[in-house]
Amino acid sequence: MIDINCHILPGLDDGAKHMEESIAMAKEALNQGIDKIIATPTHMDGKYHNFKKEIMIGINELNRRLNEEGIDLEVLPGQKIRINGDLLGSMDKDHLLDLNNGSRYILIDLPYNHVPQYTGQVIFDLQLQGYKPILVHPEKHQQFMEEPNALYELVKNGALVQIASDSVVGKSGKKVQKLTHTLIEANLTHFIGSEAKDHSQFTYKKAISELRKRYGNSIAYYYIENAVLLTQGQTVLGDPPTKVSKRKKIMGII
Repeated sequence: MIDINCHILPGLDDGAKHMEESIAMAKEALNQGIDKIIATPTHMDGKYHNFKKEIMIGINELNRRLNEEGIDLEVLPGQKIRINGDLLGSMDKDHLLDLNNGSRYILIDLPYNHVPQYTGQVIFDLQLQGYKPILVHPEKHQQFMEEPNALYELVKNGALVQIASDSVVGKSGKKVQKLTHTLIEANLTHFIGSEAKDHSQFTYKKAISELRKRYGNSIAYYYIENAVLLTQGQTVLGDPPTKVSKRKKIMGII
């Protein structure tokens, strides 16, 4: 399996603090059934500035160490990019990384407490340039909790969505878990990422098991296959999105 969002590179953000922690994360990933990880250091969130060049250096060094340790896990390059109005300008300057450096899929992070007014325009502009934007963990986002159909509008217009494995299993709280499954049932999700920041935070295997239990093997396979298609730069699977019903909101799901 492929984890498309993991903070395994050492010393770049609030993920692995040093190489030994990265090695421990790699070992635990293998225990989870993961054999490839896309490393996604945070970029331009107001605290961390991880540019393409330094990420690629870190990827090469970590893969070298994993090979030396005999750990059969491959780390691929990526980046979690905080949305901003000049995102395409940064892309032109070769500061940004799409996932696996060539897939044209990019992870987009939104501010926690609001969706910037220009979000829809940025997503549209990225698609015009051939990119496929993926919004990370909207189930944890304050505005989507209150207005899940704001996410529907973005997905309808071409945005893809990655949910966190800990959201699937309830590790981020029952409210987040309920919204996560509401979004799954509305065809508003396309990928799962561990978002792990140390070796104790992997819940990928448990999330896949939970999906099989709730929805059957086909849904679990859907997320696994989409991660493979992403790394190959191919079109991912997905049914047309539907709006979240008012009845579910009244029942307290969000």
